Amino acid sequence: MQHKRMWGGWAAAGLVALLCACSAGAPRPSASTSTPAQPTPAATATPTAAPAPPVPVRPVGDPVVIAEGLDAPWSVLRLPSGATVISERDTALVRELLPDGSLRDAGTVADVVPNGEGGLLGLAFLPANAEGTFETATAVPADPTAAEADAGWVYAYFTAASENRIVRMPLTGSAGSLGLGAAEPVLSGIPAAGNHNGGRIAFGPDGLLYATAGDAGNSANAQDLGSLGGKILRITPTGDVPADNPFGTLVYSYGHRNPQGIAWDSTGRLWASEFGQNTWDELNQITAGGNYGWPEVEGIGDTEGFINPVQQWSTDDASPSGLAIVNDTLFLASLRGERLWRVDPSTGTVDEWFTNSYGRLRDVLSGPGGTLWFVTNNTDGRGNPAPGDDRLYQVQVGS
Repeated sequence: MQHKRMWGGWAAAGLVALLCACSAGAPRPSASTSTPAQPTPAATATPTAAPAPPVPVRPVGDPVVIAEGLDAPWSVLRLPSGATVISERDTALVRELLPDGSLRDAGTVADVVPNGEGGLLGLAFLPANAEGTFETATAVPADPTAAEADAGWVYAYFTAASENRIVRMPLTGSAGSLGLGAAEPVLSGIPAAGNHNGGRIAFGPDGLLYATAGDAGNSANAQDLGSLGGKILRITPTGDVPADNPFGTLVYSYGHRNPQGIAWDSTGRLWASEFGQNTWDELNQITAGGNYGWPEVEGIGDTEGFINPVQQWSTDDASPSGLAIVNDTLFLASLRGERLWRVDPSTGTVDEWFTNSYGRLRDVLSGPGGTLWFVTNNTDGRGNPAPGDDRLYQVQVGS
């Protein structure tokens, strides 16, 4: 079920250079000595050892089903208490996963208008005690109950009648009886179409919301800095422009076709997975203000002014949607490729898992207790659903 290969010379060399560049400015531990009046001997400070780098991981054993009967699931969101909610693209439902594997409806997101690849897409969570948000809430206690741990907002990215939007809803209840309060707007005006809607959202290490926006079938959007389409956006929790965004707008990076996965490694670097057109799907390392080339370049083009992807795949082998990082190991859920790609940036190793075993894979995320979760998408209109589809799976990971 696994196939291994190594990055090509350019990608491996480029990643080594990237890692070196990121570590070149890091402070080196040094000894400092102070010398009081004699005869007291000099005292020497002991350097602090740098933390060991994360150990790369890989799937171990066979996946097991932890939920089934999902309808075109899109985003799986684990909450601080350990509860889990899942968005369904075409029903606009947010489903809660119960401990016995059954599902209940936590709420419906208003104004969702499913259309082709559009509908209810990404979910994200912001705790009530996060800086500058949920202003009416008190701080969560040091030893919170499950309900207190999950106090906060659920954010949703969805397709409305003529645009993609981001809203946030207060999360109510507790694990086993979660609900959603009334939605309030965060961002509107993201171009929408029957395809290329992007749709992944997540809060970064800086406490800001990042969103992947596709070009909505109009490739010119990607190079137009006045459009929100074909971009990765960076937004305050209430929808404002962060003061240090590269263009003074919500745009963080541009030249994207249809990015659908974002995640951060232990050093704070942002990675994104992206659908290509006919030739190359991409894994990109995202920098503020970076231009990733679409529609002028697809895949590695070595073209001045455009940033090459770190890894590329044939569109038959990937169509990568969700992206997760565990111990600095990257996992990409592939739709058309019907497999889970694993990328180890420390060695340049790229291998594939569960090829053609479970059908189309939409999302992947870190699970509890040293596990990885992934969800199928065989009921999205392009797959071949089996009885019980779609399913959420869990697999152990280890070194």
